[in-house]
Amino acid sequence: MDPHNSAQDVYRCDLCETAIVHSYCDFCHVNLCKPCIGDHISDGYDKHKIVPFKERRSTLIYPKCETHPQKMCELQCKDCNNISICSFCTASEQHRGHIFVQISTVYKEQKETIEKDTEELVNTLSPTYEEIARDLENQLANLDGGYEKLTTTMSKQGEQWHREIDIVINKMKTEISEIKVKHRDILQKHLDEIKQTQSLIKQTMRAINEIEKSTEVSPTIAYSSKIREFSKLPPKIQVSLPTFIPKPIDREKLYSLFGQITPLSTATKENVLSLHQPKTSVRELLDEPELVATIQTGYGNLRSVTCLNDGSIWTSGKTNDIKCFNIKGSLLQTVKQKSGNFPNDIAVDSNGDLLYNSGATRTVNKVKNRQTEELIRLQGWKPSQLCVTSTGDLLVTMYSDDYTQSKVVRYSGSTEKQTIQFDDEGKPLYSGNYYPKYITENRNHDICVADCRAGAVVVVNQDGRLRWRYTGHPPVTKNKPFTPWGITTDSQSRILTADDVNHCIHILDQNGRFLRYIDNCDLKDPTGLCVDNNDNLFVCGLYKGNVKKIKYLK
Repeated sequence: MDPHNSAQDVYRCDLCETAIVHSYCDFCHVNLCKPCIGDHISDGYDKHKIVPFKERRSTLIYPKCETHPQKMCELQCKDCNNISICSFCTASEQHRGHIFVQISTVYKEQKETIEKDTEELVNTLSPTYEEIARDLENQLANLDGGYEKLTTTMSKQGEQWHREIDIVINKMKTEISEIKVKHRDILQKHLDEIKQTQSLIKQTMRAINEIEKSTEVSPTIAYSSKIREFSKLPPKIQVSLPTFIPKPIDREKLYSLFGQITPLSTATKENVLSLHQPKTSVRELLDEPELVATIQTGYGNLRSVTCLNDGSIWTSGKTNDIKCFNIKGSLLQTVKQKSGNFPNDIAVDSNGDLLYNSGATRTVNKVKNRQTEELIRLQGWKPSQLCVTSTGDLLVTMYSDDYTQSKVVRYSGSTEKQTIQFDDEGKPLYSGNYYPKYITENRNHDICVADCRAGAVVVVNQDGRLRWRYTGHPPVTKNKPFTPWGITTDSQSRILTADDVNHCIHILDQNGRFLRYIDNCDLKDPTGLCVDNNDNLFVCGLYKGNVKKIKYLK
């Protein structure tokens, strides 16, 4: 029997190994009964920290001061590269006038970081890598079956060609085998890389676990988070199987006419991990959308609306003021552009700060603590519409000074990261003109642009490659050309776009399939759209100057 624990898991004293534990030495990490406490601290009370057993491991163990060995370092000097110091050091000439912070505060912050890292590793990163590994393993497991189907098809074709085609069949099977080897090598290489990263994650988790169990200050403070490193996911590998294309029999052109094997095609797609994106449950569309509220803004030409987390909304129109309202319609704040020009569009960043752009000044601006600062200034182009992505980037649609070109540019802060303008054939994705091109990002990171002049919703993936275009639903009750203005997405990855001239909202799924209209809430000339955290839709009425809040999900 373990002398420290009985069958009922009763903790025993580490010194006498018989009495039931009463206290704990937080410095020595020893279980103690009452009689043994005196023996344990006999070498000096200041060398020990006796606490009730239930409060064990609650005392921080500070490092000793190198300058004053009799003192413990309970502070860090911010001006000296965060070195640990004691209270005596603060009065020294070396640290005169410096800023100090309690080590316990740093310790607590680091412990919180470790807890968050553990949660991310256990709940997000590790399962994500497991899923990627399973996908690669499934591809490998299905590899033989896929290639078997190819060889079977080839054999059936070969039976019709009799003996003279056998040589061709064997040659092509050899090609297939070689491609298969390459295919396997590609998948195995990526799987090995994933496995290696998984191993590093497990090592990190074990290291974190040791730190979490310990009250040692130094390893905790020395901890360096690897979440950013692990969050940069490898590209998702998708290797397509070659295909076999049978051709009519012609003995003079036996090899070329027997068929064709397409080369091995390897496509990589960037894996983006949204660590803080909330999970959502499935929500169905209401049979009949409901008008919840109408907010009068006072604009004669209302263009844009964007939602804040607290339920309030920012609005803008063809005036130089941008207004914030609560859901009851009370005006909370007004921001006036210094230039006197009206904003083309507005958005809210991840910190809740207002962003707006101006075609007249070619700028994108930020309002923080009621102070306006310039983020971006364009040359040769004018900004049109804005969107803040789930990763905090800014997407801006813009048009050239001669009105012949349009494009989407992604910014990180004020730095340009990506330009989206042409498809794979070099053709423009968007019509070249100064008409509004409202923009939004879907939950799958697709970039959706409502090109009103082209009469199309244009959707590209996060790499800027065209996925699909939506040019309207076959008209039954809508007899005017599809003219999309505002565009937004909801928690279900559905896309909603305002059809200005037909006075309705089109709802699409993430693949461009039409689902239904919203046309029953007395909508008139809808323009700007946004969806709040509860999937309520806000719709701008261009000339009425009101914002309508609509419930359209169950």
